[in-house]
Amino acid sequence: MLGGLMQDDFQLTLHHPLHRMRSVHPHAEVITLADGGIVRASYGEIAARVDRLARALGRLGVKPGDRVGTFAWNNQRHFELYMAVPCVGAVLHTLNIRLFAEQLNYIVNHAKDEVIFVDESLVPLLSQLAGTFEGVRHYVVMGDPANLGDGDLSALPGAVGYEELLAGVDDGPFDYPHVDERQAAALCYTSGTTGNPKGVLYSHRSISLHSTASLMTDALGLSRTDKSLVVVPMFHVNAWGIPHASALAGADLLLPDRFLQAEPLATLIEAERPSIMACVPTIYADLLRYADEHGSDLSSIKNAACGGSAVPRELMRAYEERHGVNVFQAWGMTETSPVATYSRPEETGVHDDAYWDARAKQGKPIPWVEARLIDDNGDEVAWDGESTGELEVRGPWIVAHYYSDESGEDRFDDGWLRTGDIAAIDEQAFVQITDRSKDVIKSGGEWISSVELENEVMAHPDVIEAAVIAKPDEKWAERPLCCVVKREGCSLSAEDLIEHLRPRVARWWLPDEFAFVPEVPKTSVGKFDKKVLRAHLQEGTLQGRVRISA
Repeated sequence: MLGGLMQDDFQLTLHHPLHRMRSVHPHAEVITLADGGIVRASYGEIAARVDRLARALGRLGVKPGDRVGTFAWNNQRHFELYMAVPCVGAVLHTLNIRLFAEQLNYIVNHAKDEVIFVDESLVPLLSQLAGTFEGVRHYVVMGDPANLGDGDLSALPGAVGYEELLAGVDDGPFDYPHVDERQAAALCYTSGTTGNPKGVLYSHRSISLHSTASLMTDALGLSRTDKSLVVVPMFHVNAWGIPHASALAGADLLLPDRFLQAEPLATLIEAERPSIMACVPTIYADLLRYADEHGSDLSSIKNAACGGSAVPRELMRAYEERHGVNVFQAWGMTETSPVATYSRPEETGVHDDAYWDARAKQGKPIPWVEARLIDDNGDEVAWDGESTGELEVRGPWIVAHYYSDESGEDRFDDGWLRTGDIAAIDEQAFVQITDRSKDVIKSGGEWISSVELENEVMAHPDVIEAAVIAKPDEKWAERPLCCVVKREGCSLSAEDLIEHLRPRVARWWLPDEFAFVPEVPKTSVGKFDKKVLRAHLQEGTLQGRVRISA
């Protein structure tokens, strides 16, 4: 073999984006929405604070490989931890604040966290759990202790203030240790919808490559001219990698802290004019309703990335036609860092049905991600847009094994990750998720896509949310039951929804029953929690059930 003569030993680590923050883009900003208004800091200022934080971590006894937990919203201090912890060789473990107590207890102890940084507003929640954490030696409270409310610092052993911690160390450049690109940098756990949450351990290399891919036009298309509004939580899959990608590109980073409601988000967008936004469909839907009612100007947003669950076509069309905002679907999961596909159809200038058909799909695999479909017999499925199979993916930022957990080894197939999603891929390589394997409805031997049925129901103007589950049926084995949240004050009936669906889906897909519910339960990351609906159905406690007469 004739070897190349390049600098192949250049390490792809998070030292590089930190270096770029300091030297290439020191005037870019992190902008945080706080109680008292907007807080701004330049990348140059933050890099200096990261140096102080690196020293402070040493004072706390943090060593390479140690897990450092964060229990925090999207804000500047959390971003400083994103950079400092991996750059000293430790592992940033972002704790999902919306998990149940027993799940948080499990992941803190399973990860063996030694230090936890917690936002002041979350101290009351964390203080109730701290007694169950086995190895945590230090707690660092971020913010003003005067705002603790009912929080009890005595329940957090060795608690110290974040700013106090930084004030106690020397200023000036920090001499960061050598870090290998394959060294662990961050740890996230799945939301644990079945069994215990599973840890996904990202490397410096995987984060670096994922961040680089996010700068491509066929993905998020981040550049130094952008301002990124990151609504997706920083405690969930590294906020889809956008903080790291923004640091790499030199894009401004706009962080809403805990103010995730439609009104503060709309006000923030009008004031700061972000060009990129990222969050889940439920937040986009709330923001759309608010903007329609109040005439909010959202037009600065040119690329609104949406993921977590399928994005209703009507939601995307409404944003584009009424507000000039392009909402593009992305698909991924904790195990894929998370972005694996992005839906950016070829722009022809004519937004006809074919264009919206493509926009409604989850998109093409982004560079360095490979995909395939596998049927029940283990054979590959053709990319014809019709045939379906379980979606499997592989690539440099796709998990190879779960962290310290052998129970999930059936998720890996000869170097491929089995996603659990049922999908079709068309001749243009656009992936369309038709269902989760556990959610698909098999009626009379034929498959019904709960995702597609949900999207068609949510196309009705009086429907806010819809989630379809299977209900047992003596004749057909399973039939679809559609749980609907309708717009307040409307007179929407089950019969109205059937008439709405008739021209849109096959006749045998029409639900036999609807349940009008006050809200669809959500998982910790904002997805519809269908297992809760199925449990209510089984227990006979599902509200608002209306059968459709034959």
